[in-house]
Amino acid sequence: MKTIKAVIFDFIGTLATVEDYSYANSEKKLYECLQNVGFVMDYKSFVDAYEKAHNQYRTIRFQQLVEVTNAVWVSEALNQLNYKTTAHDKKICTAIDMFFEDYVQSLRLRPNAKKVLEKLKPRFALGLVSNFTYAPVIHAGLRKLGLTRYFNSVLVSQDFGWRKPSAKVFQEILRRLKVDGDEAVYVGDSPEEDIKGAQKAGMKTIFIPSQFYGLADLEKITVHPDLKIKDLTEILKFLA
Repeated sequence: MKTIKAVIFDFIGTLATVEDYSYANSEKKLYECLQNVGFVMDYKSFVDAYEKAHNQYRTIRFQQLVEVTNAVWVSEALNQLNYKTTAHDKKICTAIDMFFEDYVQSLRLRPNAKKVLEKLKPRFALGLVSNFTYAPVIHAGLRKLGLTRYFNSVLVSQDFGWRKPSAKVFQEILRRLKVDGDEAVYVGDSPEEDIKGAQKAGMKTIFIPSQFYGLADLEKITVHPDLKIKDLTEILKFLA
């Protein structure tokens, strides 16, 4: 086995949890902000159009592994309601910032996350890969939790254009960290997106259960991580 030179993490679920978050409240904030910037419509009509567009692009995102940002389906929802917009409309971007405001505030560090990164930083190149439709949320979350300084590279699907488990995502983070697949360990909570994707790129993998995925989810797919852990500190023992 080659010497491990890099450790790559998923973010939400793996290093951070989401606590006391209400999607319904965020959706209402999105609607109210759009109203305030000139898109006048009733709430139910907007929610119906928004959910229809969201589900349409969700299919594209999960089947083709092409990332689509929220602005695309917000714009499409507004166009269904007889407005003429594009995903680049600054008013829409302002509303999306408002939509994600509560989500960023809901992020909390998993136990020992910072301690583990502190110990790994002097010895390894550290990367972070996140599937997220709006990259500013990930960067804001990393700043909020005080994690930005630990990572040599942060790859968010909205910026890159592809989603995990696309091979392109894992090849890109390895390229940025200047290591081969067998010189990297990947830590994640999603059996399909993290473990399966990283293994195909030749990486060692560590699975950690989260509020989103458990061991039962791991057993449903035909991949076996190199290590299953309950606490992030177990990574240090594995790498020792």
